Amino acid sequence: MRQKRILGFSGVAMWWLLLCTAATAGKWSAADFPLRVHIFGHNGVSHYHNQFLDGVDGEGRANLFENGQPRGFDFGYRCGERLRNSVGYETYMARWKKNGRQLEILLPVLGGKPGQMDSCELDVTMKDGAYYMHNGVLNEEPQEKFKAWMEKHQYDPEHGLNEPVATEPAPADGAAPNPPAAKTPAAQ
Repeated sequence: MRQKRILGFSGVAMWWLLLCTAATAGKWSAADFPLRVHIFGHNGVSHYHNQFLDGVDGEGRANLFENGQPRGFDFGYRCGERLRNSVGYETYMARWKKNGRQLEILLPVLGGKPGQMDSCELDVTMKDGAYYMHNGVLNEEPQEKFKAWMEKHQYDPEHGLNEPVATEPAPADGAAPNPPAAKTPAAQ
């Protein structure tokens, strides 16, 4: 009888330990957020309750990278944390909550533990083109043109290619670029 009680108690303890481990593990998995979002700009209004941030809402413009295709969208949001524009070519992990209408993105928690994330839902209006920044001005171009730029510069944030590769500028006269200088046997 005593042995059954010990086994019963250890079984309950093991079950509780598994539940606690699952509860303290990350709320989100990167595999559940296969899309990437680049936020170009947004505005927002912070709302406070008893001197603590209660939420932020606003609107903005961004690009979605889905199945290797770039697509611009306008969005409205209400988040528990402040939204931040993407720096450089940085993107946020995302997934569809309602296909074509609502995206959920993951935002790093400022001052939190490494990897600590919070989510934010964006109500989206998809565009036919993709956004890009030129000389500090936000512009829109056809998706095909932006996709060609992505391929030329090996930029694919969905697959870890987060920084575009610079291409060598073509000479002004249209001639082929000079090959690297050959080393002489004495210099080797």
